[in-house]
Amino acid sequence: MTKQKIAELRKSVSPYEKTDLKASVRQMINTIPPFFILWFLAYQSLEISYLLTLGLGIIAAGFVVRIFIIFHDCCHGSFFKNKKLNNLVGTITGIITMFPYEKWKREHSIHHATSGNLDKRGTGDIWIMTVEEYKKASWKERLSYRLYRNPLVMFGLGPVYLFLVTNRMNRSDARKKERKNTYLTNVSIVVLYTLMILLVGWEAFLLVHGPIMFVSGMLGIWLFYVQHQFEDSYFEDESEWDYVKAAVDGSSYYKLPKVLQWVTGNIGYHHVHHLSPRVPNYHLEKAHESTPPLQKATTITMKSSLESIRFRLYDETRKTFVSFNEVKQQLKKEKMRLEMRRMQTKQ
Repeated sequence: MTKQKIAELRKSVSPYEKTDLKASVRQMINTIPPFFILWFLAYQSLEISYLLTLGLGIIAAGFVVRIFIIFHDCCHGSFFKNKKLNNLVGTITGIITMFPYEKWKREHSIHHATSGNLDKRGTGDIWIMTVEEYKKASWKERLSYRLYRNPLVMFGLGPVYLFLVTNRMNRSDARKKERKNTYLTNVSIVVLYTLMILLVGWEAFLLVHGPIMFVSGMLGIWLFYVQHQFEDSYFEDESEWDYVKAAVDGSSYYKLPKVLQWVTGNIGYHHVHHLSPRVPNYHLEKAHESTPPLQKATTITMKSSLESIRFRLYDETRKTFVSFNEVKQQLKKEKMRLEMRRMQTKQ
């Protein structure tokens, strides 16, 4: 992609970077109150059937994901024009979703600045090893990576670890503002949860809120995972890395049914978001539809996205994701070739 085409692409998206106060307020109204109403209904349903409670909890989890999208946009400064308002709403929605605003904002900005860059992995993204790195790794590193990439660990233990450990601690190099915000978020969560437990009892609280947060966390990790882990995703060394190509080729268009698209705040248009993080979530679809080059991004559906579970390692030579089994076969062949060479040398 030439510099001229890059400039034209960014120019075509720029009109959608403007925030719409009415749209932002409308989204808060149709997202946050319904979540609390669903939570209350789930609590009331405990006396009827716990299956009903779980059903309502799953729907409520969808609204937690939608609240997170508001939080996410605030982190990018794209939900409101006013910076202080973004920070305020971002911190409040961060408490609801259990994400420290300043900490996540910093890590996520690094993710955007380095997505697809093989030399700058490790902050705000999913752990990815290349085939060569995996081959050279010790058995402990391989085991750690295999456990990390195991779906039961990533989507089962992942949400628990994310909410209770990762999101509760500051980075070692965190600035004062970031540390204070994390402390504020943690204290607010403790106070809020304590009040809820005193109001409904700890058993009822866990039975209602536990599944809601677990399912929302699992959905969040899945969305983040699937939109960068597809077969022909973009990864390059620092010297070859390009921001626009990383955005358009390294982020997918996750084509979801309209209901799920609404629940996930249009985050399926991830390629648009990575190209221009200043586009509010409610303008992402319009930006995609009005910009033909963006419509060429890799499109994945709910069905095809399930294939991404088998993508474990990135093969730099073939420019594609491969499974552990494929690498295992490669290692066997390499071992056989070495054995044959040794035999030939002895002869």
